[in-house]
Amino acid sequence: MSFKLITASILLLIWSLLFAGCATGQSDSEGAPMPDKLLDGATNAPDFPAGLDWLNTKDPISIKDLNGKLVLLDFWTFCCINCIHVIPDLKKLEEKYDEELVVIGVHSAKFTNEQGTESIRQAVLRYGIEHPVVNDRDFQVWNTYGARAWPTLVLINPNGKIVGMHSGEGAFDVFDPIISRAVEYFDATGDLVRSPLELELEKKSMPNMVLAFPGKVKADEANGRLIITDSDNDRILLVSPDGDILDVIGSGMIGSEDGSFESASFSHPQGTSIEGYTLYIADTENHLIRAADLRNRTVTTILGTGSQARKYNDPGYGRSVALNSPWDVLYHDGKLFIAMAGSHQLWVADLESLYAEPYAGSAREDIIDGPRLQAALAQPSGLSTDGKSIFFTDSETSSIRAVDIAVNGEVRTLVGEGLFDYGDKDGKADKVRLQHPLGVVYYDGVVYIADTYNSKIKTIDPETGFTETYAGTGGHGYEDGDRDDAKFSEPGGLTILGRRIYIADTNNHLIRVIDMDSGEVSTLVLRGLEKLRPESGDTFAGRTVEIDGVTIAPGMGNVNFDFKLPRGYKFADGAPLYVEFRTGDKSVVSFDGNRPSNASVSFPYDIPFDALEGMTEVEIDAYVYFCEGDSKVCLFDNVRVTIPVTINSNGTNQIDVDITARTMPM
Repeated sequence: MSFKLITASILLLIWSLLFAGCATGQSDSEGAPMPDKLLDGATNAPDFPAGLDWLNTKDPISIKDLNGKLVLLDFWTFCCINCIHVIPDLKKLEEKYDEELVVIGVHSAKFTNEQGTESIRQAVLRYGIEHPVVNDRDFQVWNTYGARAWPTLVLINPNGKIVGMHSGEGAFDVFDPIISRAVEYFDATGDLVRSPLELELEKKSMPNMVLAFPGKVKADEANGRLIITDSDNDRILLVSPDGDILDVIGSGMIGSEDGSFESASFSHPQGTSIEGYTLYIADTENHLIRAADLRNRTVTTILGTGSQARKYNDPGYGRSVALNSPWDVLYHDGKLFIAMAGSHQLWVADLESLYAEPYAGSAREDIIDGPRLQAALAQPSGLSTDGKSIFFTDSETSSIRAVDIAVNGEVRTLVGEGLFDYGDKDGKADKVRLQHPLGVVYYDGVVYIADTYNSKIKTIDPETGFTETYAGTGGHGYEDGDRDDAKFSEPGGLTILGRRIYIADTNNHLIRVIDMDSGEVSTLVLRGLEKLRPESGDTFAGRTVEIDGVTIAPGMGNVNFDFKLPRGYKFADGAPLYVEFRTGDKSVVSFDGNRPSNASVSFPYDIPFDALEGMTEVEIDAYVYFCEGDSKVCLFDNVRVTIPVTINSNGTNQIDVDITARTMPM
């Protein structure tokens, strides 16, 4: 890093601390004006090298293209929990300074799996990133700017000069006052150009899968069912082993509301654990632990303030204790163990008193064995137990570790070496290399893991650490069949029920199944899809299509509504179909139900209506499920069609509406 960049970084830190003190009444100063020297910058921001892949934008971007804008570069890698924590701060800054600020994500990968543009695209979609992202796979941009840690943020002024750098979390608190002052300053100099940046978001080409980046799946052995965390749909599904949807927990809207299953809301939940009729849920991005009463169908928050913990090793009770990205939970003997990915620890909560405290890990990110509170962990993300030990995935060290369930328990490593020791090697413990594993389950003396970034399922002998690939070729993709030939895409969780391994195949948006006796891999077909359609309300979450205006004659008319599927797709037998037609304040549910193989209702579909004087618009909402050929990969499309109308005696009696489903090849 050059001397000028170091100086800018130090000045940024000093001034941000001064400003924060004044803003909170902690300084006697009337206010610390932003030094013009810092705002004007001293170093030209290096341009992006040619030939790099870009996401969320049609064309590559140069620093010159951003003249007139404040620019915030975010150096990140999608495995990193600290980088994930910065994303909400960046969204707040983007919303507050939507015409003055441009955020550019510079993805400089830690793991080999993260170097591919397609893998980054999946992360962009999973985390809802809506600013341009450049794939800095060879660390060209990283080295040019002198970045040294994930995340690192660099602020550039409208004249292309570097203002300063900041490494770590807390991006909003650091940059908000500086950007606010910079907007005033460069407004006065005439250098600031207010206009939104034109983007081409990846999400526009992403269809609606039945599941969206499912993170975990857990067996409810007592009741013979599965618990699927449909993470990016912000809900939990209770499903039979053969795929019948039994119940849905959550409205599907992002939030933290308690209440009935239909009204409760979550934010990208991950792991679950069940005891009796209570389901405990790691509500990851809300930094909460929720409890779902499966008999009364209600959700209650039991742990967490709803804000990310800013202090480490700070225990507390119930809603007063702050948590830090809980990624998985495990019930055992009246206690709830929590994989606290954000603080690199395991926590434990007494479920009677709701007192929660660290159980293992000092909060230092590393791989150090020993007494449980002196050990160092690195982003634990999955939990399982044999009743004596808790096995956990320590994803950032690509390791599988265990801690004794005992007052004086110790942490030990089964396989894994260090923060930058990873790969795809089976065999003896000291030779084994994994790549960012997220899922683990203990079964019949064997530890099964989702070796996430290798897209494999592996087994580990917990006594010797001997590791073998159980399923998957290691190539990302989707392919059923013999487990040696099957393909997965970043599986994040797994569980075992009735001699079948169920896998949350995250980037394929599917639940995969391995028959442990035959070795065959299949895809779980979800049935009862009508339970997934959200309740009607004021919020519409689908896509909208506006048809050119038409002139229609008064009196009875007809809409001929045709919902076309691209070649290779078909409406699945038994899949639900929903069509609602509205004219002004009148609403008619034209069809709502399942579509059996001999259904009389099919597309094209005629909707009769009465064209009344003064009518200016008709709307059609359709919610349709369909599948790719005979495969088990199913999608849905939720579309609202708006048609401006004019009533005139010379008009037609029929409106033809043709809609083509939005799909994405798997």
